[in-house]
Amino acid sequence: MSRLLVVDDEVRVRRLLDRALSSAGYAVDLAGTGAECLSAAAVTDYDLVVLDLMLPDRSGDDVLAALLDHQPDVRVIVLSAVPEIGARIHVLDAGALDFLPKPFVIAELLARIRARLRDHPAGGNGTRFLQVGELRLDTHRLTVSMGSHQTTLSHREFLLLQHFMQRAGQVCSRDELLADVWGYQFDPGSNVVDVYVRRLRSKLDGLRRIETVRNVGYCLSAG
Repeated sequence: MSRLLVVDDEVRVRRLLDRALSSAGYAVDLAGTGAECLSAAAVTDYDLVVLDLMLPDRSGDDVLAALLDHQPDVRVIVLSAVPEIGARIHVLDAGALDFLPKPFVIAELLARIRARLRDHPAGGNGTRFLQVGELRLDTHRLTVSMGSHQTTLSHREFLLLQHFMQRAGQVCSRDELLADVWGYQFDPGSNVVDVYVRRLRSKLDGLRRIETVRNVGYCLSAG
């Protein structure tokens, strides 16, 4: 059973989500402040956190950063009434896997939760290691090794490399990467994909097997 943490300052919203998620078969804990959220996360490794940005004691951005610092592989879906596109882009770049604006539809939230949990099943039943040629990705420790060289990845670097490795030999377009790795359903007009590819190449000693496909995207060589 996946364990979820719902963080929202509105009692009504917490009760609604508690009922809906419990009925869907999830174990649910509730928090009304950033401090309560981080206290709960300090003693429990959650499979997914539903996080509001407008909390009474500290910003949701700070809480998101602290959550990912404590548990880099935790899945976070931001559920917030913050209207600015820039704020949504910021939390996705910071490590949140999805953003659902308020007011929301329960069925859509449940669908997004199921999709994100499928990306990384609870209980360790998924394959821990991905191997492509000399690359070996540890999906639990968020590390990648190439021969004797090993490095730790950030949450977003890990998701990007995992995407490439699962589609080794295939061309991944920028739109595909923005949607599947960043959760964007639109082009934010930034070069975030290119920046993170450069980071991966740098961490892997200039890994040339992530090939640039001009005007399309990137491809990880399968050989």
